[in-house]
Amino acid sequence: MPEPENAVQIDVKKIIQDFPVLDQEVHPGKKLIYLDSAATSQKPVQVTGAMTDYYHRANANIHRGIHALAETATDMYEGAREKVAFLINAATPSEIIYTRNTTESINLVASSWGRAGLKPGDLVILTEMEHHSNLVPWQMLAETIGIRLEFIPVSQDGLLDLQAYQLLLEEDPKLVAFMHMSNVLGTINPAQKIIQLAHQAGALTLVDGAQAVPHFPVDVQDLDADFYAFSSHKMLGPTGIGILYGKKHLLEAMPPYMGGGDMIKRVKLRSFAPNDLPHKFEAGTPAIAEAVGLGAAVDYLSAVGMHNVAAYEHHLTKYALDRLAEVPGVWVFGPEANQKGGVASFTFEGVHPHDVSQILDAEGIAVRAGHHCAMPLHEKFKINATSRASFYIYNTTAEIDRLIDGLYSVKKIFG
Repeated sequence: MPEPENAVQIDVKKIIQDFPVLDQEVHPGKKLIYLDSAATSQKPVQVTGAMTDYYHRANANIHRGIHALAETATDMYEGAREKVAFLINAATPSEIIYTRNTTESINLVASSWGRAGLKPGDLVILTEMEHHSNLVPWQMLAETIGIRLEFIPVSQDGLLDLQAYQLLLEEDPKLVAFMHMSNVLGTINPAQKIIQLAHQAGALTLVDGAQAVPHFPVDVQDLDADFYAFSSHKMLGPTGIGILYGKKHLLEAMPPYMGGGDMIKRVKLRSFAPNDLPHKFEAGTPAIAEAVGLGAAVDYLSAVGMHNVAAYEHHLTKYALDRLAEVPGVWVFGPEANQKGGVASFTFEGVHPHDVSQILDAEGIAVRAGHHCAMPLHEKFKINATSRASFYIYNTTAEIDRLIDGLYSVKKIFG
């Protein structure tokens, strides 16, 4: 029997009521079970309501206006930045840069810091488990500048080979860029240790926290991360807005990423002076309503408590791994539950992951199938694709039981 969900300090029934999208049948008689939060999370009414409220009472462009609506909109927009800074314990809100998503945050670092600070032959260390968003920008730099890329290997049980990492550090890297938590394996990497070793070798660090910040407490000062990137839409907030955290002295030394309005302090016909942080990296009219929605999402998660979020998801993940182990022919990738976040990627012997996903969808169960933007990692394990179930605070063990029933339906169909 699973541990009672009310034994974990989170009111799941109350939380579910905040997500009206979950209260629907996606097929006749099949109520939605959403197990795809690693791709994007659902949004509570508190988030959609905050965005609607902004449009209804404060819609205006920010910063330059001196009328009442503009000042209200600016306060809401910058207030959300302060909430994000507090959530991840940035030293100052000026270290929080709004972007469109984690991908743009990483591209900003690669294009600004990378092009200004790297030269041919310089080494950037990545890992074999990276999302394409933390591979391709560096591959592009390798093509244009001639930097060198090396990769921390992933073991068969889904963990980084830290001994191999220490050997790579002897080659004088300039940057170590890695994901805090794998979107495929669920592996929660020892970020603090990876960063400490990188700094000892004289390298800076960039952490892809897209799967981390939504699911457990992150303290960028305690980690001592130089750059840290994540997305709103995976943490109950809207799409179209992401975050780049950077240490202030690094951001101040970097050239602007894009040119235009709001990122300038002064413009002449043949020259310009960039604005102060954080606006130096925020050219053009930003996603104001989306920032307001992100702020509301931070409020929501803070009210639940990130430690409670992490504990509840661990409860769900352990239960899911135990149940998946019961199904003949199912092979789950990644480490044990104590080293893993709320992700279970698996293969089903003799059945393509897309077929698994399609049959589960007919039962109302939403999972993802494919390479999850991590093709090299799948090649490492000699597979083309996996099925992935991912969990969040609005999921229950009863839904995991439905997933298991659905997998037995797959087995019955395919014999």
